[in-house]
Amino acid sequence: MSTDGPRRGRLWDWFDRRLGLAGLERMARKKDVPVHKHTIWYYLGGMTLFLFLIQIVTGILLLFYYRASASEAYESIQFIMTDVKFGWLIRSIHHWAANLVIVTLFLHMFSVLLLRAYRPPRELTWLTGAGLFVLMLAFGFTGYLLPWNQLAYFATRVGTQIVGVVPVVGEGMLRILRGGDDVSGATLTRFYAFHAAVLPTLVFLLLALHLFLVQKLGMSTPPSVKKEAARRRPLPFMPNFLLRDLVGWLVALALIAALAAYFPAELGEKADPFAPAPAGIKPEWYFVFMFQTLKYLPPHILGIEGEVVGIMSFAVAALVLFMVPFIDRRRGDEPAHPAFSLLPYLWIAMIAFMLFMTYLGYTEAVPDLAPAT
Repeated sequence: MSTDGPRRGRLWDWFDRRLGLAGLERMARKKDVPVHKHTIWYYLGGMTLFLFLIQIVTGILLLFYYRASASEAYESIQFIMTDVKFGWLIRSIHHWAANLVIVTLFLHMFSVLLLRAYRPPRELTWLTGAGLFVLMLAFGFTGYLLPWNQLAYFATRVGTQIVGVVPVVGEGMLRILRGGDDVSGATLTRFYAFHAAVLPTLVFLLLALHLFLVQKLGMSTPPSVKKEAARRRPLPFMPNFLLRDLVGWLVALALIAALAAYFPAELGEKADPFAPAPAGIKPEWYFVFMFQTLKYLPPHILGIEGEVVGIMSFAVAALVLFMVPFIDRRRGDEPAHPAFSLLPYLWIAMIAFMLFMTYLGYTEAVPDLAPAT
């Protein structure tokens, strides 16, 4: 039992002897947050975690009624939205939280890039965060098919077909992903297994490591504001920063509730593999920039299929993104190599490119992206 702090009662003492709560409390109280003009970006990590927790809670509630088969998936969602009390609200909250968590992830990742928070010794923090970003995108991709409606069915056909373009291993990966030659009930079952079991397990493991590293290494101070942060008193994490985090979470919860109430998630028509594909099929908004880019590529580039060049370019870009801490080896305020001094402009250009291609994807009259049958 801890004797270096105020007594909290018998229940606290009982748990303290078994879990070491006093040690955890001391560690939390010891942590502080640097105060400078970029401090606001520190709230994005907690906001992302909060939105993910909403996903977990609403997803578990939906699992009580959802049936992962081509003959029952659509009807089970319909039952949730029409017969289950507040089922429509739970599904709409799940839908909007899924979109907002991707928004905060994008903002969090690019803020880390622009503020160079990946600097040593935080390489593993960046790698685990980038891994979580990829897993959350996979959550969105696998969850999109689960309602088994027309839009999700044909968008998944287009999305999975991209995998088949990858040289050498593409065809095999496509069959593994779909569970066959085409999107079918086997694909739905496979996506459900990924969405409800495989991906949550991977996320929990990676998230635990990421949070441990953040706790151990603390918040990174950008080199450009180190002098400012040194002049200002840091903000204690407990309870000051945590209370401010809670205010942000309450605002996010109110926003999600408003979106769910005024713009509830729609279901559409049940998937029919023999029906013609709806015009202008698009993936989820966070994949639109990739599909729009592939659409603009010429059929062949230097004798190689344009789609192959585009997909491999995205793969190389993702690899470079993971390797950023090992490419930019500057420590603290060390002078930048001329190539490294261009990195912030590269990140800004990448953000602008993604936004511009997404804008074109939603405003341009695009032809049907679904493959001919």
